[in-house]
Amino acid sequence: MELRRSIGFFRATTMVVGIIIGASIFVQPSAVTAQVPSVAGVLVVWAAAGLLTLIGALVVAELASVWPRTGGVYVFLRELYSPAVAFLWGWAMFWTMHSGIVAVIAMVFARYVGTFVPLGDSGTRLVAVAAVLLLSAVNYRGVREGSAVQAFFTSIKVLAIILIIAIAFTFAAHGNGALTADPAAAVALPSGRAFVLALIAGLFAFGGWHMVSYAAEETIDPTRTIPRALVAGTLTVTALYVALNAAYLRVLPLATVAQSSRVAADFADAAVGGHGAQIMSALVILSTLGAMNGVILAGPRVYLAMANDGLLFKWAGAVHPVYRTPHRAIGLQAVWSSVLVATGSYRVLFTRVVYTEWIFFGMLAAGLFLLRRRAGYAPPYRAWGYPVLPALFVASTAAIVINQVVAQPLESASGLILVLLGLPVYYIWASKAARA
Repeated sequence: MELRRSIGFFRATTMVVGIIIGASIFVQPSAVTAQVPSVAGVLVVWAAAGLLTLIGALVVAELASVWPRTGGVYVFLRELYSPAVAFLWGWAMFWTMHSGIVAVIAMVFARYVGTFVPLGDSGTRLVAVAAVLLLSAVNYRGVREGSAVQAFFTSIKVLAIILIIAIAFTFAAHGNGALTADPAAAVALPSGRAFVLALIAGLFAFGGWHMVSYAAEETIDPTRTIPRALVAGTLTVTALYVALNAAYLRVLPLATVAQSSRVAADFADAAVGGHGAQIMSALVILSTLGAMNGVILAGPRVYLAMANDGLLFKWAGAVHPVYRTPHRAIGLQAVWSSVLVATGSYRVLFTRVVYTEWIFFGMLAAGLFLLRRRAGYAPPYRAWGYPVLPALFVASTAAIVINQVVAQPLESASGLILVLLGLPVYYIWASKAARA
């Protein structure tokens, strides 16, 4: 049974935009601003983070045009290096990275629901699990339905962000905002180390850009659609992030942005008064639902590819005879993500392992150099700026990984060990597949 092609350019682009824009942009600006001394520094960091994300997207765009298959990054790693490397990606995705992202976003969603309806700890977890199961059911029903929900939530939150930006630049800040309060400080640039630390913080708000490649066999004309969606999506998010941070700084002082744990709510309180927190809570709820739906849609396609390669239970590779979705893989992901929410274990697993995805991203960019040397290589789409931009991306991923290891050596080592534990499992599955 084949998957159904129903994702066009618009819906593919909303996947890119909707998955990237989760809750991070409403809290992460404080981590960036704390490292840089000025408005110029903040905006340059966000623009640079968007540029690096775009470079990574260009790399994935070329790879997706060469191998427009279900599984995306898993397929690229398998073809560039080996099935073992690809298995480690899928292994880390299921147990920690991807299922952990679903759990984290679900908990953020539930906590913001709690600003309207008192929930308590148990109630928060129940709401989070309910959100995971509901969105999984939508995607179980069909990729057309899942991508339609994605397009709806993405459109709403993009319009809401544009409205926030418009409010900021028509709001009388009375000289309190960093953009107008101190012109001298506004143009100061950060030190090199501060810039790198701020850049790393900013990059984590761009996560998930690669996931549109997972559903290539459900995408219409994927060799053209996926590259165009990756470029359009990352450029859109970069523009929104830079403008949104300018909006924060139009209304709030630098010190407030740097120290706030709820910068978007503080912005709304200052801009529209006492109902600001509720307005931002509603926006975060919409934003997290859209991001969670996109992640839930994308992940099971990797597990489907693994099952088809004999590296996961064969039944996980089934495609629903009516809905034409990887329904069992969707169910598997929903159950494990719900377990992570219910037990609270997602926090430790996710935070220790999430940095390791940058190792794989660096390998993808490095693999592009190997691919370009193959005889007869003629991809439908070629990444711009080769070889300079891919080399810059490899160096950036190395800096992110090294920074994480230096800053948290024990946690980083334990996270890497969790990923590498997949190797013996791979050899068990591979030998089983060879005997079949």
